[in-house]
Amino acid sequence: MTRPSTPTAAWQPGRTSGSNLPSGPAGRPAAPSGDGNGPPPGRPTVTIGTYPDYPSAQRAVDHLADNRFPVESTAIVGTDLTLVETVLGRMTTGRAALAGAGTGAWFGLFIGLLFGIFTAGNWIAVILVGLVIGAIWGAVFGAIAHAMTGGQRDFTSASSLRASQYAVTVDADLADEARQIMGRLTLPQAAGRR
Repeated sequence: MTRPSTPTAAWQPGRTSGSNLPSGPAGRPAAPSGDGNGPPPGRPTVTIGTYPDYPSAQRAVDHLADNRFPVESTAIVGTDLTLVETVLGRMTTGRAALAGAGTGAWFGLFIGLLFGIFTAGNWIAVILVGLVIGAIWGAVFGAIAHAMTGGQRDFTSASSLRASQYAVTVDADLADEARQIMGRLTLPQAAGRR
């Protein structure tokens, strides 16, 4: 069954008119609101303190919460973010196989437990067989995956984001109340209050 089509203007990228957007599986979409550069900005905020590390900023927000301040109006904002990748060691085919065996053993244990629930006989043997088969297949796939990299990344690492300082911000209409409460807390501050 076909529906009669009504002539409409051709859809053009960048135009926000909802009448010329193409239909999708859920029907005709609504035009985006705003200028198309992301979500509209939230309420205005004020920085009530900056701290050299995250635990200090966390203690500041915790202090606000302990004094019945509406902490849902606060945020901890890390500034000057740096990606730090800490190298943990050299990756060899043996280590890749060992890591794969560990992952495969967990998966095999899970499958063995599932099959063991429905086994009338020796369910411990089913669990152990699942664990062993999972470890073997994990080791094989781990070694193959490492060999396929061709030596491009022969080390293991852990990545983390670090900020040079952490700012505690609150909604502008609650800034005075937050500053009064924070005046009773002594924490090291990086750049003072702004």
